[in-house]
Amino acid sequence: MRKKQAQILVVDDQEEILFSAKMILKKHFETIFTTSSPKKIISILNENEINVVLLDMNYRIGFEDGREGIHWLKEIKTLSPKTIVILMTAFGKIETAVEGIKIGAFDYVLKPWNNEKLLEIIDKAVTESRKNTKKEVIEKTDKRYFTGTSAKIKHAYSIAEKVAKTDANVLILGENGTGKYVFAEFIHQNSERKTAPFVHVDLGSLSDSLFESELFGYAKGAFTDAKTDTPGRFEMAANGTIFLDEIGNIPLHLQAKLLHVLQTKTVTRLGESKARPLNVRIIAATNSDIKTEVKNKTFREDLLYRINTMEIYLPPLRERKDDIVPMANFILEQLAIRYNQNNWRFEENAAPYLEKYPWKGNVREMENKIERALILSDNNTISVTDLDILNFEDFDEKDDNPLSEMEKMAIEKALFKHNGNISKTAEELGLSRAALYRRIEKYDLK
Repeated sequence: MRKKQAQILVVDDQEEILFSAKMILKKHFETIFTTSSPKKIISILNENEINVVLLDMNYRIGFEDGREGIHWLKEIKTLSPKTIVILMTAFGKIETAVEGIKIGAFDYVLKPWNNEKLLEIIDKAVTESRKNTKKEVIEKTDKRYFTGTSAKIKHAYSIAEKVAKTDANVLILGENGTGKYVFAEFIHQNSERKTAPFVHVDLGSLSDSLFESELFGYAKGAFTDAKTDTPGRFEMAANGTIFLDEIGNIPLHLQAKLLHVLQTKTVTRLGESKARPLNVRIIAATNSDIKTEVKNKTFREDLLYRINTMEIYLPPLRERKDDIVPMANFILEQLAIRYNQNNWRFEENAAPYLEKYPWKGNVREMENKIERALILSDNNTISVTDLDILNFEDFDEKDDNPLSEMEKMAIEKALFKHNGNISKTAEELGLSRAALYRRIEKYDLK
């Protein structure tokens, strides 16, 4: 039997699991890597083109809630988005595995596994990995960004285009979900460094104990489980861009260490004394009021000066309402391409609802709602019900409200769909039973 050309990484703290998985998989796939330490995932991904990671969700006795597996899933998807991740979990922990699928895992397998089932899932994952590789090539050559027409966002992108041509450090300010990652990527893709790595680091998710080893790397023997020399994120971004997301979350005592790297343009791995020169462009971002933090002595003023040679503010959606409907159409178009589906559109009455909805989570919330609607919709037309944005409690109750007629039609449609069942209708519309009764009376729908 001919083996498939694929590189599989199995991560589990039990040696017998690693041995068993390798014995099964090496008969069918070309290269199998195994490690009992999840901390080695980064170096293995950095040195090899891994197609699929089979990832256990627990690594320490007494910590069996699967949170470690979720953490490393996020790390893998950040470092190597095209790599497919399959989670391994015990029968009683399926709920956490399902959570993992929602944030990017391909599937999960139960331990102890069925060999045929395991091979079937990994075979599908390898096929999906090859599709991802093709998509990645297309995306890199034809990456599209939605800018919009509002004055504030056009101003932000105008500055970004100018600063991209330089090596100036950039600080991006804005609420959660305003698109700071995409904006940082836009700057990188329009710079002379675009062919070099773009490395994203979510500083808010790094614990104090992991901060130095993740950012600066470590030498073999620097601490327990440090069995190989491992570069940090700064070295991974060599000649490219490192995006330090949520920089306002760094504890004060660690800010000095980051400042030293930025000032000297060198990095020293844990366990070494040799400083390694860096050629990296810094883009940082935060949703906090960083200048107030400086006044309150919780963020170093000298670090702020280092990271904000150019400061750019990304407005929330409520400050760029004219962009909401065009942005929703752009997102739907991109998601349809990702899911290999054609001719998707919003129903005709969706526009005023999209504009009226508060979008407290900004672009990220919009993407999540549209993706969910596309997956769950029964046809290629997405309704406001599919989008789950019928939050009527936020609407004006005046009789001259232009949305009143649409609200009435939506309630009539839902009542008809559920044969007049108040509970099911209220649940679909996102209303309490009492609120639905008020509207039935208001619109004389008895």
